[in-house]
Amino acid sequence: MDKLIVHGGHLLEGTVYVSGSKNSSLPILAATLLTRDKCVIRRVPDLSDTNYMVQILASLGAQVERASGMVTVEADSIRSEAPYDLVRKMRASVCVMGPLLARTGECLVSLPGGCVIGDRPVDLHLRGFEQLGAEVKVSGGNIHVKASPDSGDREVNMLGKHGSTVLGTDNVLMASVLTRGTTVIEGVATEPEVVDLTEFLIKMGAKIQGAGTRTLVVEGVKELHGAEHTVIPDRIEAGTFLVAGAIAGRRVTLKQADAQHMQGFIDVLVQCGYPVEISGAGDITISRIENPRGAEIRTEPYPGFPTDMQAQFTALLATVPGLSTITENIFPQRFMHVPELARMGADISMEGPTAIIRGTERLGGAPVMASDLRASAALVLAGLMAEGSTEVNRLYHIDRGYEHIDHKLGMLGARMERVKVTG
Repeated sequence: MDKLIVHGGHLLEGTVYVSGSKNSSLPILAATLLTRDKCVIRRVPDLSDTNYMVQILASLGAQVERASGMVTVEADSIRSEAPYDLVRKMRASVCVMGPLLARTGECLVSLPGGCVIGDRPVDLHLRGFEQLGAEVKVSGGNIHVKASPDSGDREVNMLGKHGSTVLGTDNVLMASVLTRGTTVIEGVATEPEVVDLTEFLIKMGAKIQGAGTRTLVVEGVKELHGAEHTVIPDRIEAGTFLVAGAIAGRRVTLKQADAQHMQGFIDVLVQCGYPVEISGAGDITISRIENPRGAEIRTEPYPGFPTDMQAQFTALLATVPGLSTITENIFPQRFMHVPELARMGADISMEGPTAIIRGTERLGGAPVMASDLRASAALVLAGLMAEGSTEVNRLYHIDRGYEHIDHKLGMLGARMERVKVTG
């Protein structure tokens, strides 16, 4: 197990390249199970989560090769049961259910593990499968889904009490592409990662209309073929580096980013007074300012402010003068980073799902504990400008979703070191 020691007070400057999207890569890798043919996926980030997905594909019988951001998968013959030892390590492993159901007619998958950030049930996934006509049983910590031979048209609704679900949309979409008849999926998530998966499926021969809208219409086909695809930039990694530039940078430029996918939080940075420059070449530049303004933020489904950027902006606003608020509408319990930021001197109080933030002039380094992926990023960001050194423990959380973040921040001038923890 590693920890990261961040030495604060060193201004960032320079250029950083944005990796491919974790949240696109995982379902796209799972989708390669839908065909016997070879698929080539490029710009797959080197993360523990993508490594687990590659292992899961191999355990299901696929031939998988990985080198320099490119993953080649050939799933000529596959099994329908995903291994517990791998599935338990990653919540997103649940997205193999849809492809297995479509390809083999059934699947047996353990209830997944991953970050603990409140209630993240797979109920919407299972309800979607049932609306496709599948039989769903949950017992002994396992999910068993069996497809129906029904060939009629069907309608599926993916909306839940907090809106739609990205992985649930992915799962039901992949399950439907080989299902006979026409499937109309309403209330789908419209995040860029869902559109990216949809475009890959279309390259494979799927017939899907409505990408990027709340309704997808899928005309089932008999089989899919192999395809090549390049994963979109990771908008959350890009946003995290923008916040790093705002909190501790002179001038930081992102390369190979997509500002259109990031407008929900770029707008907030601009409202706070930070100058954000966008070029058509995929470059985004941000500079730190002396007198930023506070903000009122509410997390919302895309294209609104994403829940995956909430923790990072909590860290930023903790250093911005005046009063700010962040209301978490997607995962109301996703504030486990707040007590850790308080250890560093942040003035944050909670009222239900709303964090009330009173900006302080300076944070101080302290030992802190990462509780989930984005919380760990928030603690690293806070450590960049804190006085003294900050020890971020449980670093495995950040390795799930950020490709070599310590190296990338180091290239910008941050001073930090990864230390092995023994015992």
